[in-house]
Amino acid sequence: MSLQNMTSMLQRAQKNGYAVGAFNIVDYNSMRAVIDAAEELRAPVIVQTSVKTVLFWGYEAVMSWMTQLTQQAAIPVAIHVDHCTDIEVIKRCIDAGWTSVMIDASAKPFAENIRLTRQVLDMTASCGVSVEAELGAIVGVEDDIHVKAQEAHLADPDQAAQFCHELQLDCFAPAVGTAHGVYKGEPKIAYDLIKEIAARTGVPLALHGGTGLSDAVFRKCIGLGCAKVNISTQLKYAHIDGFVNYHQENKVYNPLKPLAAQYNALKAAVAENIKLFGGAGQA
Repeated sequence: MSLQNMTSMLQRAQKNGYAVGAFNIVDYNSMRAVIDAAEELRAPVIVQTSVKTVLFWGYEAVMSWMTQLTQQAAIPVAIHVDHCTDIEVIKRCIDAGWTSVMIDASAKPFAENIRLTRQVLDMTASCGVSVEAELGAIVGVEDDIHVKAQEAHLADPDQAAQFCHELQLDCFAPAVGTAHGVYKGEPKIAYDLIKEIAARTGVPLALHGGTGLSDAVFRKCIGLGCAKVNISTQLKYAHIDGFVNYHQENKVYNPLKPLAAQYNALKAAVAENIKLFGGAGQA
């Protein structure tokens, strides 16, 4: 299958009660691990790029990896820019070939969030790029967005309904009690809020802050309407630990060997989550 946006894959997941894994990559090796794991499991997958990653490597370089890795893929793959607050970066991603974008104006007043999200929707209307937006404050740190726990607030269900009725979103990320990064305590997930927002909006929901949640929490959130699950921090750990652990155990100064160990660690983490989310065999 060719590179595509995430609209149809999320609609299908929502209808059939599973979730598509959305995995944040940082380089070619991690992108290859994500796509290879999904290919082996016959699963749709979303490759996510943070703004920092895009700016570090460059738009054209990241897209060249994606094009090369997906040209023979037999599964649906989307490339998505995650938590972007800069309209110009979104525009450049679209021009470079990204198939999906997230405008995160959740720190803005509600009316401004709607205005900026609508601006992005207008940009993508003619090119088939899917759009995700956020409402509420998700605890933790994602790129340069810092939200202190005491300042975090859940999405308001009435605002969520208005937001999604005014905007034709492909994916909606309401704050429901999850957190970016590593959990320092037991997360308090607002399951009733997920259920209500899913019912009132009809839009596939994105669950951010997935790393560290229990299997039972994942399954419950997916069952209530989360059709996209983001995994970032877990892959950062696999990326570093896969390389470092190999070197510490073997003390071999051949970079390809720890890079292979890194790839295997990343691929195993991705495969574990795809199976948990119910995506295996859904391509």
